[in-house]
Amino acid sequence: MVPRIGALASKFLPREKIMNRRYVNELSDGETVDQVFLASEKQLRPNRQGNLYLQVRLSDKTGSLTAMMWNATQNQYDGFENGDYIHVKGASQLYNGGMQVLAKTISKTDSSKIDETEFTTLSNASLEKMTGRIAELLRSMGNVHLRNLAECFLVDEDFMRRFRSAPAGIKNHHAYRGGLLEHTLSLMEVAAVVGPLYEGLDSDLLLMGAFLHDMGKTVELTYEPDLGYSDSGQLLGHLVQGVDMLNRTIQAVTEQSGEEFPEELATRLKHMIVSHHGQYEFGSPKLPMTLEAIALHHLDNLDAKIHCAKQMIDEDVNTDSRWTVYNPAIGRKIYKG
Repeated sequence: MVPRIGALASKFLPREKIMNRRYVNELSDGETVDQVFLASEKQLRPNRQGNLYLQVRLSDKTGSLTAMMWNATQNQYDGFENGDYIHVKGASQLYNGGMQVLAKTISKTDSSKIDETEFTTLSNASLEKMTGRIAELLRSMGNVHLRNLAECFLVDEDFMRRFRSAPAGIKNHHAYRGGLLEHTLSLMEVAAVVGPLYEGLDSDLLLMGAFLHDMGKTVELTYEPDLGYSDSGQLLGHLVQGVDMLNRTIQAVTEQSGEEFPEELATRLKHMIVSHHGQYEFGSPKLPMTLEAIALHHLDNLDAKIHCAKQMIDEDVNTDSRWTVYNPAIGRKIYKG
C-alpha cells in the first residue's frame, strides 16, 4: 500500500512548513491567525474598566508585531515565558498604521517541534561571512596601535560570540540576533569608502570607531532566547559600558605588547563612543568634537535611517499604494514607487 502524500509530509516535514506559514511581514488586515511565534515583552495590564488584558510581542524571521488578548487571566499570563514559542489563534488587525493580532488563545509550544530557521533572520553562514569581512577590514589598518587593539578583540572568543549574537536594538533598527554585526559591518564598509575622501580625517580611526561604537550592546542587551535589557544595561547603557570594555582591552594590549597605548588615541576612541548619538537628547553626554566623531555620528545615523525606511517598505500593510502608511515616529510616509 502506498502511503498518502499528506501522511508522508506529516512524518518528515516540520509542522510549521506544513501549515503554510504566513510571516509577520505578509499578514494583512482581517486574516485568520493560527500559528507559532516567538514571544517577548509579555505584560498583563488593566484597562480603564479594570479588566485585565495580555500584551505580548510576536516575532518570526521577518519581523515582529504586538498581540492583544482581552479579558485575560493570571493563569494565561503565567502559561508561557518570554523566549518561549507560543501557538496563537486569533485575527490580524490594522491599527494606527501597523499590524497587530487580536488573540483568542495563546498556548506554549514544544520547542523541539519547531523549525528554528523560521525565526532566524540571519543564517550562521551569513554571520561567519560578515565576521570574516570585519576582521579583514580591521587587519587592513595601517596604524599598528589600532591594529593590535582590534586583534585583541578579534581573538577574544567570548566577546566575538556575543558580538555575533547581539541585536543592534530591541524595537528599532536591526532588532534581531546578529543585527549588531550586520549594522557594524555596514557602517565599516561605508567608513572605509568615506574616510579617504576627506583631507585631515584619519581613516583608520574612523574605521576602528565604527567597529567599537556599539560594542557595549553586547552586554547592555539580552538576546538568549528573547530580546531585552540586562540589569547593568538599564542602569548604565551601552555608551558607558562600551568605554569600560575599551579601557579593559587597552590595558590587555599594553600588558601583552609591553608598550603603552597612546593616551590621545585612546581618548579619541572613547570620545567617538560617547558622542556617536550626536545630540544630548539622544543620550550622548558629549557632542561630536573631532572630524572622526562627526563622521561616525552621521554615518551611523545614515545606516540606521536607511534600514528603518527599507523595513517600512518591506513590512508596509498598504500593499495597493505607492506610499507606505504614515509613520508617526518619523513624521512622514515613504514613497515606494
